[in-house]
Parts: sequence; structure tokens; C-alpha cells
Amino acid sequence: MIELTKINQQKFYLNPNLIEIIEVLPDTLITITNGKKYYVMESVEEIIERVEIYYRKININICSAL
Repeated sequence: MIELTKINQQKFYLNPNLIEIIEVLPDTLITITNGKKYYVMESVEEIIERVEIYYRKININICSAL
């Protein structure tokens, strides 16, 4: 799980395997596989870094996971 912050400053944890798309609209919008959407404070770059760290922790090469 990766920690993210909603626009209202509420912290939550998201399973990165559920991320379908990340958009900048100008806020960062994450859409997960079931269609649910989350606006978050983190930038795309921060999210990608957290996802990479998550995959390293569980010992999965990110290229093979995509």
C-alpha cells in the first residue's frame, strides 16, 4: 500500500496494483480499476516514486509488473 493525501488533507492508503490511470487536471487525479477516482495532493512523480518503492519492498521488478 502507498500513502496518499486527499485534497481535504485526509491521509489514505491505496493498493498501487489498482491504479489504472493518473492524470493532472491541474490537480492529480487517480482512477482505479473499478472506476473510482481520487484527487490527491501528491504529484505524478511522487506517486510513481512511491509505487516503485512499494514494488521494490515486495521484490517485484516494476517493468515486469506493468
